[in-house]
Amino acid sequence: MIASATNLAPKKWARRRWTHEELCAVMPEANRPTELWDGELITSPSPFFFHQELVARIYKALDAWVTPRRLGKVILSPLDMILAPRWVTQPDVMVVLRHRIEILRDRLHGPADLAVEIISPHSRRRDRLDKRDLYEQHGVREYWLIDPEAQTVEVL
Repeated sequence: MIASATNLAPKKWARRRWTHEELCAVMPEANRPTELWDGELITSPSPFFFHQELVARIYKALDAWVTPRRLGKVILSPLDMILAPRWVTQPDVMVVLRHRIEILRDRLHGPADLAVEIISPHSRRRDRLDKRDLYEQHGVREYWLIDPEAQTVEVL
């Protein structure tokens, strides 16, 4: 279940629209999945073991292809992908190609060339529709949606 700042963060944070810069100034570094959705702070519980096992497999396969060929960098979540000041996501796995590597600094400052999401039961609509549209609008070149329940991979 995706939770908003209203029920997981201090009351003073509830219903506030954040920019990434403002949030980083007050929130400590953490491994908890945290995203900004039009400035709204969205946090989720940590993923289940099977989800993380799939993330690890995909990361290893992509890294085995990308790294020896010096094509770019493969990135494992959680790492912020800052699409705009109020739009920040943390795809499960990302790839940034070598010719755009300058966007990878302390965080990813721009769209990944490839964003991979493993669909969780609580994130189905958000991953399948909302993130797909957001990533298309902000220039993510390729988006993989992996649905463990349906045992499918969609390449968009």
